[in-house]
This record gives sequence, C-alpha cells and structure tokens, in this order.
Amino acid sequence: MRDIAAEADRRDLVDRLTNARERVLDPRMRIVVVGPLKQGKSQFVNSLLNLEVCSVGDDETTAVPTVVQNADEASAELVLAEPGSEPVRVPVPLDQLTSITPASPLAQGREVLRLDVHVPSPLLADGLVVVDTPGVGGHGNPHAASTLGLITSADAVFVVSDSSQEFTEPEVAFLRQAMTLCPTVAVLITKIDLYPHWRAIVEADREHLRRENIDAVMLPISSMLRSHALRLNDDSLNTEAGFPQLYQFLREQVVARATVTTRKAVALDIRSVSEHLALALGSELAALRDPDTAAAAVSGLQTAKASAEAMQQRSALWQQTLGDGITDLAADIDHDLRDRLRQVTREAEQAVDDGDPGKDWAVLGEWLEEQIATAVGDNFVWAHERSMWLAERVAEHFADAAQAHLPDFDIAGMDGIMDPVTSLADLESGRMGIASKVLVGMRGSYGGVLMFGLITTFVGLALINPISIGAGVLLGSKAYKDDKEQRVLKRRADAKVAIRKFTDDVSFQVGKESKDRLRLVQRALRDHFAQMADQTVRSINDSLRAAQEAASIANSERAARTAQLEKELQAVATMRSIASQLDPEQLETAK
Repeated sequence: MRDIAAEADRRDLVDRLTNARERVLDPRMRIVVVGPLKQGKSQFVNSLLNLEVCSVGDDETTAVPTVVQNADEASAELVLAEPGSEPVRVPVPLDQLTSITPASPLAQGREVLRLDVHVPSPLLADGLVVVDTPGVGGHGNPHAASTLGLITSADAVFVVSDSSQEFTEPEVAFLRQAMTLCPTVAVLITKIDLYPHWRAIVEADREHLRRENIDAVMLPISSMLRSHALRLNDDSLNTEAGFPQLYQFLREQVVARATVTTRKAVALDIRSVSEHLALALGSELAALRDPDTAAAAVSGLQTAKASAEAMQQRSALWQQTLGDGITDLAADIDHDLRDRLRQVTREAEQAVDDGDPGKDWAVLGEWLEEQIATAVGDNFVWAHERSMWLAERVAEHFADAAQAHLPDFDIAGMDGIMDPVTSLADLESGRMGIASKVLVGMRGSYGGVLMFGLITTFVGLALINPISIGAGVLLGSKAYKDDKEQRVLKRRADAKVAIRKFTDDVSFQVGKESKDRLRLVQRALRDHFAQMADQTVRSINDSLRAAQEAASIANSERAARTAQLEKELQAVATMRSIASQLDPEQLETAK
C-alpha cells in the first residue's frame, strides 16, 4: 500500500504508513521505577536485569534518572542540556556508571538530564526500557512533578516501598497520583529477606489500599535473594524472591496491553490510509467503467469537496476552541497550584506559631516538603486530566467527518525533567550554652543590683546586700525570659520567611513547567487536527481530479488503466481487512 500511496504522490500517507511500520518493528515499552528514597529501586533494577547499571549503597542513591535499554554492545551516555539547541551526549566509561551525579565532571557544569545505558539483555531485547528515577520526597527533593511527568508516557509503573514499615500517607498519595496517570501500576514490597514480619506489613498495606479504594497489584520481592538465585542458578530461591510473579505481571499486564495498544494504533493508521486511497482510486475506476455516469460521480465529489473545504474552513472554530481552552487551562492550573501552596503555607505558619521552630525545624521541614510534593503532584494530575478533556473537546469539531480520534500524546520526554528546587533554608536552633545564659542573666541583674543597692545605702546597708541581690536575681530572670521570647519571635519570623521563599521557588518553577507542557499539548493538537483536515481535503481533490481525467482518457488506455486500478483497489481492500483483523472493535465501530 505504500507503493500505491507513493504512486499517487501522497507523501503524507506514505509517512503515516512508515510510522506505523516503525511502531510494529520497534514496540518499546517504558517501565518507570519510582518510590521514596532508600527503598531499593536501584537494587531492584540491577537484580531484574542481572547487571550492575545503577548505584546501590548506604551513602549513594540515584541522583540522575537512568534509562536502560537493549543494545548489542554495552555503552553509556550522559545527556546534558544545551540551551538553544539539542541536548548534548557525552560518553561515560562503564566503570563510572554507579558514580554519576548532577555534579559529575563529565557534565562540565551543564545540567544533567539523564543517563542513557545500553546493555545486552534478554529481558530488554523484547522491547522493554527500564527507567530508574531519583527518590520522590525527602530532603532536597521537595516534589515529584518530574517523576510524574515520566509516568504520563510510561507503559507500566513500579512503585517501590520496602517491608520495614506500612505505607505512609505521602506514599499512598503518590500511588493514587501514579494510578491516575498510568493504568498499569504495580506496588513492589522490597527487602522481604531483611524483615521477618514482612507478611504482616504486606497485609497492612493491602488494607490501607482497600480503605483508599486503590486497586493496585502488590508484589513482595527480594532483590538480594534474586541476585543469589541467579548466581547459584537456584529456581527455588528465585521463586522465594518473588520474581516469577513479577515476570507474570510483565507478560500479562504490560506486554499484552502494549501489544493491544499497538495493534489498535496500527489498525487505525492502515484503515484511515486505505480509506483515503480508496476514495481516489474508486472515483477514477467508476469513471472509467461508465463514462456516462462520470458526470454524476464528479457532481458527488464536488459536493464532498465543498463539505471538506467547509470542514477545513471550520479550522478557525477548533483552533479558537484550542486557543481559548489552553488560555483558560493555564489560568486554572496556575490558580490551583497557588491555592494549594497557599494552604500548605498557612498550615506551616500555624505550626510555626504554635511552637519553637528552632527545635522542630527538621521535622517541620520534612512535613512541608511532603505536603508540597503532594500538592504539586495533585496539580500535575489535574492538569493532565484537563488537557485530555480539552483534546476531546477539540476532537468534537471533527466528529462529523468520523475523524474524532485523539493524537498520541508524548509530552513527558526525558529531556524535560524539572530542575531540583532549592532546599528549605536552615534555621537557627535557638540552643544556648550555660555561659550565654549566664551573660544574659547578668546583664539584666546588673541594673537591679545597682538600683536597689543605692536605695538601701540610705538606710545604712552596703551596696551589695540581700535586698539588692534578690532584686538582681528577679530582674535577671525576667531579662533572660524576655530575651528567650524575643529569640523565639525572631526564629518564627525567620521561619515564615524561609517557608514563603521556599514555596515561592516551587511555585515559580512548577508554573514554568506547567506552561511548557501546555504549549506542547497545544502544538500536538494543532498539528494533529490540521493534518487531518488537510488530508481529507487533499483526498477529495485528488478523487475529483482523477474522475475528471478518467472521462477524457483514450479508449486504448482505458482497459489497461482499469485493470491497474482494480488491482490497486484489491490491495487496498486486503489491507483494510487486515486492519479489521488487528482491531475487531474498530470494525464494529465503523459499522
């Protein structure tokens, strides 16, 4: 069918078939591994692939997103941001894979986007691409918007949580966000070899998910047992590690679902291209077979052309819907983000006023970062849902032309990961040593001793006497108490300034990321629907021209051209039948 489209000078249809072919030949499935810090994400990736590609250790965590995919020879590249141009790729020695950080000398001061690792792997050879992400939450990583951005284009998500404790509230909130963005999510309960009570933890986690109405697959695993099983070639140990259940999930939920999605997308492309080609070929064939009815065919095509041109002229309507929708969506998302952050800020300031922030700053900072992570994540999920709703509204303008399908969104490329937000500023603890306390008391007591000592000298007492000493102790205690209160008030003011500065930094950066994503949505929708309108008009025009030319073709050429058209139409019909077999539901919808 590509040859037929090329012969008809329909480069747009040729490109569409080429993309469909590439999708079949390269069905990559992206699996994103996410979770809090120190939960065993990197060790899981290493044991899954039986390769040391991610850093593991008590003092090292994944600081750079690592993308692992199949290749004939092992290699690695550091992808660096280059403002104003395409990202730069720098080769990384394989022995330095586990030591790559955002401050790596290989980056030469540029922003590190990700680490691409290519390794020979039987598991990855089936099209899987594994993405190991930095830990969500925790100090220095106050929000998970960049990780959520990867989830939107993932085929499956593994949310990792170890078996040392039950789910925390931030983990449950993040899991809910992940399931909203990706339908295929599994929870991996790791390190079951370290904690004998892991079964009770798993059952408690299931109960938490039931209460929250979260339906997620839960898989207890041990990466360490898996590594020993591979080294010893012990199937029973591998079963105890829980990896057979993991592979079953990959086969039944990830690979099978990705195959169905690919079949539907390819069937849609083939069916659409075959309809465009059949319109032109069928019109010309009808005119060749019966020249007397060619005029009627031309009249019908002219009517169709007018309808198609009207649809193209209606582009102003869907473009207006798109433009207004993006503008409204940007304002709503920005307002929603600011409202969520203001609520978090108010709660944090209330906590500051209720106590001494110097003593509780570490706990308060951790709570603040978790709350901001949840707020930003909820804002991102809501923005994604609103973007899909806007796409459906724009598609309604094309419903009459049976072209209401949506484009494939891939607006979460690895090159757009958000920069780390500045951490919450440190705060003075307010702790004072014995010497400092004594000096504060002495400064306050000095005036009392002197004043009351002078007064008592009038009655014949010495300057230093029990009355002046008592007054000094009393005033010294009051001075120490007042100084302590002033220090607390100053720490509260400093804490509020730090909180507001922190949330303002988050708002500024997340707002920029949201605007960038909305621009990508707008461009994707604009290009997709404009192409649909252009293809329809061009197909009608080609059909009209072919029918008009067929009416004047010489009798000697008529038979040969008719035979050629019949052959090409038969090929197109065969491809349409194949598309129906790939996706029977599409055939039923068409009927």
